[in-house]
Amino acid sequence: MSALTTGRVGSLTPEQETTLAQFKKEITEEGFFVPERHDDYCLLRFLRARKFDIPATKKMFIDFENWRKEFQVDDLVQNFEFTEAAEVQKVYPRFYHKTDKEGRPVYIERVGSLDLKKLFAITDEERLTKNHVVSYEVLLNQRFPACTAKAGHHIETSCTIIDLKGVSLMSFPQVAGMIKRTSTIAQNYYPEILGRMFIINAPMLFSSVWKLITPFLDEVTVSKIFILGSGYKSKLLEYIDAENLPAFLNGQCSCPGGCEVSDEGPWKEKYGKLKA
Repeated sequence: MSALTTGRVGSLTPEQETTLAQFKKEITEEGFFVPERHDDYCLLRFLRARKFDIPATKKMFIDFENWRKEFQVDDLVQNFEFTEAAEVQKVYPRFYHKTDKEGRPVYIERVGSLDLKKLFAITDEERLTKNHVVSYEVLLNQRFPACTAKAGHHIETSCTIIDLKGVSLMSFPQVAGMIKRTSTIAQNYYPEILGRMFIINAPMLFSSVWKLITPFLDEVTVSKIFILGSGYKSKLLEYIDAENLPAFLNGQCSCPGGCEVSDEGPWKEKYGKLKA
């Protein structure tokens, strides 16, 4: 059994079963367990992120719950309106679009089209962060369940495509900083939801730097990430059907009005177009 499948519901070792039960008992006793949000799939995401070490997992989990209250996440999900979304999309294209061959939602960021000066003339970092958090909540509570129903098996991870086409050496530090700020939220508060990531149109320099970084990263994380140049098509098609890939990524999909704004996927069939 591979490291990508162990530690999940249905594939726990006896020791992991015991650890899960103990972790649930402790956070229940300390008042942090919320049955409506904390099913075994959720708890195991945190346990996997901290190698089933209960003290480390508890710290991460309690930090998440405290942050959630301070950031008023439930209120954001209900009431936050990102009214500038259409304008932001023009200078920072990022969107969910259909599913990969395993039934996971595909998330695409066209980082090469990111114009930070124009972006922050439209919105600010606080509102972007709020929208980012709402997007994660929608992913967990609407996109994943809709994909699960469609696929006929549990979906709790996504497939991400980061398109670096157009990123210059001059703009790369700013772009990297933007990605780092947003990814910090995922690492700290929404762990273990990345199923696979493709970084495409990566310049030679990026590939060289990546080779230096990988020895310091967890091997499971590294196994999920593919660094590809301009010849990425065949690799993407191993994991995503051509009809689910936008034409600008050498796929066959051309949604009316543009794939970037269509929000096509099982979630749209179930809920209509989602807010984030």
